[in-house]
Amino acid sequence: MRVLHLVKTNVGATWAWRQIRELVKLGLDVHVAIPAGGPMAGKYAAVGAHEHNLQTNFPVGVPWRFPSLAAEFRMLVNAVNPDIIHSHFVGTTLTMRFSLGRNHPIPRVFQVPGPLHLEHPFFRIAEITTAGNADSWIGSCVWTCNRYQKSGVPKNRVYLSYYGTDLDLFKKQPKGLLRKELGLSESIKVVGMVAFMYRPKSYLGQTRGIKGHEDLIDAFALCLQQDADMRCVFVGGAWDGASAYEAKIKAYARQQCGDKAVFLGNRLDVPLLYPDFDVVVHPSHSENVGGACESLLMAVPTISTNVGGFPDLVKNGETGWLIPPRDPVQLSRAIMEALQNRDEACQRAERGRILARDLFDVEKTALRIMEIYEQILTKRTSIC
Repeated sequence: MRVLHLVKTNVGATWAWRQIRELVKLGLDVHVAIPAGGPMAGKYAAVGAHEHNLQTNFPVGVPWRFPSLAAEFRMLVNAVNPDIIHSHFVGTTLTMRFSLGRNHPIPRVFQVPGPLHLEHPFFRIAEITTAGNADSWIGSCVWTCNRYQKSGVPKNRVYLSYYGTDLDLFKKQPKGLLRKELGLSESIKVVGMVAFMYRPKSYLGQTRGIKGHEDLIDAFALCLQQDADMRCVFVGGAWDGASAYEAKIKAYARQQCGDKAVFLGNRLDVPLLYPDFDVVVHPSHSENVGGACESLLMAVPTISTNVGGFPDLVKNGETGWLIPPRDPVQLSRAIMEALQNRDEACQRAERGRILARDLFDVEKTALRIMEIYEQILTKRTSIC
């Protein structure tokens, strides 16, 4: 089976790279369209895939460039002659559909990495209505699958498969590295958040960042009123040049929490930091499963908002705490409960670790993708 994957970035999307690596191991002939240069250049080829240097993201800001992109894309498809085309982004999906047309015979699948565009009627309808008879969807959380079906997409064209990860990256580590770095004693309670800082998108009506940094700052300020022996540690810096927004976040944290909020910026040793967190918070306004997979794979007590794919993993009262988005009061209560009930928090985290290992093992998720390909191709053959 020959598959052409569309990846819009050569900087990140390591979740797509891991999936492609495993598909190659399973014997697929995998081709990847990816922009030239960048940290990911050569990494797909290194695991046995064929790299093709082409930026396939739809040129929203410069739409007059699309005709030439469409011509290049059709040339690539003709050269590769794939059995199926697998897109990982909204922009690459639009390029795929507009370039080939609604009735092109090659089956196409859009694996949806996050629910954001589905939460806004205009973007949701625009994406769905561009699909043709050859298009299917893979939701990477239950919410996404349900949203497509509620929007009229037939159930037999929507599949569920999580983006997997390498479980060995998140083995339990010894405590002490972070506390030593920050000069914190064991008596100081540490609340952690691991996420890049994405500037608010005004065209989506956002006034706060989508990852909820401001909400955690407000919640932590409330926690400090009950217990001053705490720190809130933020790991992750500005994304896509959002340095002004990062500075704004830091200033707001100083205003609300003084020196009790600590910003570490981008780190390459995140798994080594988790053991020193007493609780990790994921206060996103929109998310797939995000960092909750990582914190629970490390068996760290976890709090997340009740959005997107978080409930697939963070089950309230069982594997963690699930709270409404944009609600610092509820978030502060969950943080204090997790900190004050250590045995219960650790039990939930261990149950979460077991569930995360089952849902997000990349070897299992790649097998599921293979299964989906086979179902789509079998269905297509029976129709033809």
